[in-house]
Amino acid sequence: MDVMVVGSGGREHALVQVLARSRDVERIYAVPGSDGMAEQAHLIDADAEDVDSVTGAAVDEGIDLVVVGPEKPLALGVVDALEEAGVRAFGPTQCAARIESSKVFAKQLMDRYDIPTADFRVFTSHSEAVAHVNERSFPAVIKADGLAAGKGVVVARDRSEGLRALTQIMVERRFGDAGKRVIVEDCLTGEELSVMALTDGETVIPLDAAQDHKAVYDGDLGPNTGGMGAFSPVEFYDDAMADSVFEDILRPTVAAMKCEGVPFQGVLYAGLMVTEAGPQVLEFNCRFGDPEAQVVLPRLHSDLAPMLAASAAGDGSLQAVGQQIQWKPESAVCVVLASEGYPLEYEKGYPIEGLDEVADRVYLYHAGTARTDTEWRTAGGRVVGVTALGRDLESARDRAYRQIESISFSGMHYRRDIGR
Repeated sequence: MDVMVVGSGGREHALVQVLARSRDVERIYAVPGSDGMAEQAHLIDADAEDVDSVTGAAVDEGIDLVVVGPEKPLALGVVDALEEAGVRAFGPTQCAARIESSKVFAKQLMDRYDIPTADFRVFTSHSEAVAHVNERSFPAVIKADGLAAGKGVVVARDRSEGLRALTQIMVERRFGDAGKRVIVEDCLTGEELSVMALTDGETVIPLDAAQDHKAVYDGDLGPNTGGMGAFSPVEFYDDAMADSVFEDILRPTVAAMKCEGVPFQGVLYAGLMVTEAGPQVLEFNCRFGDPEAQVVLPRLHSDLAPMLAASAAGDGSLQAVGQQIQWKPESAVCVVLASEGYPLEYEKGYPIEGLDEVADRVYLYHAGTARTDTEWRTAGGRVVGVTALGRDLESARDRAYRQIESISFSGMHYRRDIGR
């Protein structure tokens, strides 16, 4: 089949790479893709967030399966438009994508169906939110309701941080319309965990777990980013915990979405906190995690393409395909090389050295690069994800950081504690 991947970041590069290994895939297209994907995918010059352009490109090229990477096109209804045009698409409909595009929707869903999560309050009024923050205990978590590129969550350690977050989100509208409503919730403590699952609306096939590092600086300091690195598997995620996540969170959430009349197909991403009371949901996403995909997908031994096709088909075939899923007995570590200033303001256009010589069992996932006739240049906040496989976490880490020693660009910043 011919497959089109929508998006241009490191996650989409990882998808292109793993799909290129599939015996079921003849040609791969990417909208708009990136220069880093050009060896494995035919790039189509269209805007990933323009639903009509994506749909038109899929129809014109006779695409058999569209795989949507980022959350924004899903929230805009690209899957609905593709299905209406007769093109099969992997990902949730616009209504089902609300599980990510509206944190309020997700929290209220969990509340109705007893899916474990932190206690919360929803506010549309800044003054009412301020009154609540002035009365509550800390730390607390304050979230913008809508999409904010992974940056709309503030863990307020005290009242002044909480009030500042409310001002930034609701008054200054740092995240635009995403700040029309906010959630103020209890701060859970424990170990964070990311678990993604493929689903056709009924069958749920969990993928192996990962941990990511959101804060920009070592030691989990500084503002949240879209992700500075990740690793997989996670040592404490044993069979008992996997069963708990499946039985208490993943399967009930998919069943709840069906009961609500918005069946969910695609990837259900559960961002979890493993507390003393067990795993609880921090957030849901409606697509592959970034950079979690860059450590989970390279470890996948099974063919991903038929699983994505079965999920999109919704014909019950995912159960048989998913039962055969196998993993490489290796660890993976991804370290993100970012531009100086990210996740705030940063410069672009700096030459990048060292992207053409890649060690064995290392993958370079281009997230924000551009290729000229003679060189690579920076073109984003997160520039390259350096992923390495190893027999264990330590050897994968060592291999990733050794590769980084040969890469350089002006202002290059990365965390040195990924996987520790």
